[in-house]
Amino acid sequence: MKMFFTLITFATLASLAIVGFAADANSGKSVLRHVVAFKFKSTTTPEQIKSVEVAFSALPGKISEIKGFEWGLNNSPENLNKGCTHGYILTFNSDKDRGAYIIHPAHKIFGGLVGPLLDDVFVIDFFAKE
Repeated sequence: MKMFFTLITFATLASLAIVGFAADANSGKSVLRHVVAFKFKSTTTPEQIKSVEVAFSALPGKISEIKGFEWGLNNSPENLNKGCTHGYILTFNSDKDRGAYIIHPAHKIFGGLVGPLLDDVFVIDFFAKE
């Protein structure tokens, strides 16, 4: 059983890593990827989910340290998403920029909006490699 969970964990991390293992095409330097996945509570309404999508998508306009932002809905046929339906990838130039994002008032406000609606959240950060 332990090996099964190890394989699931490896497959999940490998698929996330494939998404972000690319260097900044403009400079050739490594960038920091911040990958976030949300699992909403069963009681969360479609309207509440839409408000989260809109609010998260607005953060790059409010936080200058965000250099890239992508998001989408899970469509993996592998059924390894552990209930997470929404995936987000934010790109930063450095640890310092990510740190500024984490403590930024706009990010704190967003956390207050989304936190009560989530059953779980998954976050992994890494410096992209070629």
